[in-house]
Amino acid sequence: MVNIGVLISGSGTNLQAIIDNINRGEIKGKIQIVISNKKDAYGLIRAEKAGIETLYINRKEFNSVEEYNRRILDELKRRKIELIVLAGFLNILTQEFIEEYRGRIINIHPSLIPSFCGKGCYGDKVHQMVLDRGVKITGVTVHFVDEGTDTGPIILQSSVKVAEDDTVETLKERVLKVEHELLPKAIRLYCEGRLVIEGKKVRIK
Repeated sequence: MVNIGVLISGSGTNLQAIIDNINRGEIKGKIQIVISNKKDAYGLIRAEKAGIETLYINRKEFNSVEEYNRRILDELKRRKIELIVLAGFLNILTQEFIEEYRGRIINIHPSLIPSFCGKGCYGDKVHQMVLDRGVKITGVTVHFVDEGTDTGPIILQSSVKVAEDDTVETLKERVLKVEHELLPKAIRLYCEGRLVIEGKKVRIK
């Protein structure tokens, strides 16, 4: 059973998808802690309803991003967390943090990396960029986190067709449905020991 820590900033729909998959026995892991950088993140309520320990850590209480990251690291280590899942966590992870958990931090992005990703590309902004560019296919990418922004080894990808009359909201809704399938699948594969990182690639055993 893999000890999982989930970092969130918002409503926590991906967190809920993970909780549901664990409850169905599809993931050989347990969420030990959900940490948020936003006090009013609804994901904290989702976790509490599921009987999961929650923690709000206020960035403003720390002098630097390094100090803030160290506090999160301390909380994760205290609970012997083996896998970290970023489920809409809108905060910078330091080099020290990434080194500590290299190959053990999973993130999800609402496009087909390397398109529409990188610094400043998150949430609704990504879907607006997709619509503005007029691409016919977008999608979802689950990847390991490295020092760059959305540059880590890709675990899974799935495509979503873009309709001519799509708005940010309608596209976001369809992409989210795929996110809710793909992120738990990647976590399941990790917990089963089936993901092997080879350079910039991930091989599924």
